[in-house]
Amino acid sequence: MKADRELSTSKILNAPIDLVWKVFTQPEHIKQWWGPNGFTNTISKMEVKQGGQWIFIMHGPDGTDYKNKHTYKEIAEQEKIVLQHETSPKFITTLSFEALRNKTLLKWHALFESAEQLEQVIKVFKADEGMKQNVERLSVYLEKMQPENQTMVNAPFSIERTFDAPVPEVWKAITDRDSMKQWYFTISEFKPVHGYEFKFAGEGEKGKRYIHLCKVTEVSPEKKLAYTWKYESFEGNSIVTFDLFAEGNKTRLKLTHDGLETFPANNSDFRKESFAEGWTMLIGTSLKNFVEKK
Repeated sequence: MKADRELSTSKILNAPIDLVWKVFTQPEHIKQWWGPNGFTNTISKMEVKQGGQWIFIMHGPDGTDYKNKHTYKEIAEQEKIVLQHETSPKFITTLSFEALRNKTLLKWHALFESAEQLEQVIKVFKADEGMKQNVERLSVYLEKMQPENQTMVNAPFSIERTFDAPVPEVWKAITDRDSMKQWYFTISEFKPVHGYEFKFAGEGEKGKRYIHLCKVTEVSPEKKLAYTWKYESFEGNSIVTFDLFAEGNKTRLKLTHDGLETFPANNSDFRKESFAEGWTMLIGTSLKNFVEKK
């Protein structure tokens, strides 16, 4: 099964797509942020073209050197990079980029040869945490490259609530179609699987109907679920992330909706206040009542 040999994450980067592309394709930039926290890089070869090679050494914080060799399998300018990691462990990395006004939606996906291999790299190298740290290092580097006034943009909406219900029950509530329609929206089908696309209808002010188009970008069972969220016939895209934390027999849920400012500013239904009101009702009241029902 493909799903059990995948790692993925996504993030809306506070930088235009041309700058993001630059820091992924120029050695003097990528060496500054590539890898988990504390790692540095020495690049000996970087040919950003189909069939080209990227050869470098990652220097761990404990002094250990890790030789790396990649082959570029696909390059689409400011759209996609596909890399084959040739040295052990072998895997394929797909990086997708989408321009969102002055921001960029990055989707980072790694496909390993087997579930056993993925399990091993997580156990030995903490590859799942390393991927997240890598994206955060990228985000910090991008912000340092830009004038301060260009990085001052709207913060994502976030809400946290603690439910009197165990994590498995809350996870089921946000991933099971039949459960979701009890507190969320009526969705014809949903699967917590990377790449799964789904849509649903919702109403804004004055009963205006919107078709929501979503795609799952990250799944960590009973820990994290993320998917893109955009609207049919409207510009803009965003990411909704559910993070779950066990607190005894209770569950703390943090919902983050990033990228709201990429939607049309002249539509009151897309104001941050409208999203805040909607999510507060959904998470703070509807979901709470559903998972805590006796």
